[in-house]
Amino acid sequence: MSSKVNVSGRKIKSAILGIYLRIRRIFNRIRLYRKPKVFVIGLNKTGTTTMAKTLRDFGFVVASEKDAKPLFNDWVKGDFDPIIKFCKSAEAFQDSPFSFPGTYIALDKAFPGSKFILTIRDDEDQWYRSITRFHSKLWGDGDGVPPSKLQLQLATSSYRSRPWDVNQALFKTPENDPYNEEIMKKFYVDYNKSVVKYFEERSDDLLIINVGKEDSYRRLVNFLKVNSSFNEFPWENKT
Repeated sequence: MSSKVNVSGRKIKSAILGIYLRIRRIFNRIRLYRKPKVFVIGLNKTGTTTMAKTLRDFGFVVASEKDAKPLFNDWVKGDFDPIIKFCKSAEAFQDSPFSFPGTYIALDKAFPGSKFILTIRDDEDQWYRSITRFHSKLWGDGDGVPPSKLQLQLATSSYRSRPWDVNQALFKTPENDPYNEEIMKKFYVDYNKSVVKYFEERSDDLLIINVGKEDSYRRLVNFLKVNSSFNEFPWENKT
């Protein structure tokens, strides 16, 4: 008799758990559609990983960077529909392809009322040093020297040679000098200027932030209107 009661009890608990999970999924789906999106549109190596960690700490559902990587191919074709569709799966987004030129314009039109965060470094020199050191560790010899064309073509990030494809699509540097300093620094400056110009009369929609500055964390808290007892960022991937 007792064994039958135990089995029945487990079935009831399982049914209740199933109902709870379904209700939670429905609630989360409604929440995703109703809550304003947050797009971190700063270039790679401007503190975007730190921003993702911070947004999760704030309670935002942050999209998987890994799952977003295949969208690079759509961005190259100028097809933003798959990117917009992907954005319905979470609340906050960063890195590829959200930090690529033109994406923020399509997202702004698709999700009016969203919050955009442009993460920056002290200047283009600091950014260039950071990204070349980081890529050297990932795909080069780890000595601070940027990867060569061959090293990028042999590297895997979502698929083999993607690092090379991204390098060429973004920076349009010479094949024999994929990390051309002058071209890449100009790209950094021009991209940031284009974002600032686009939002120049919409200070409520864009926050320009350097995560290395002392007051940046509290400015982010105020911009997103969230609660936090902390005063600084949890650093991630610092270079």
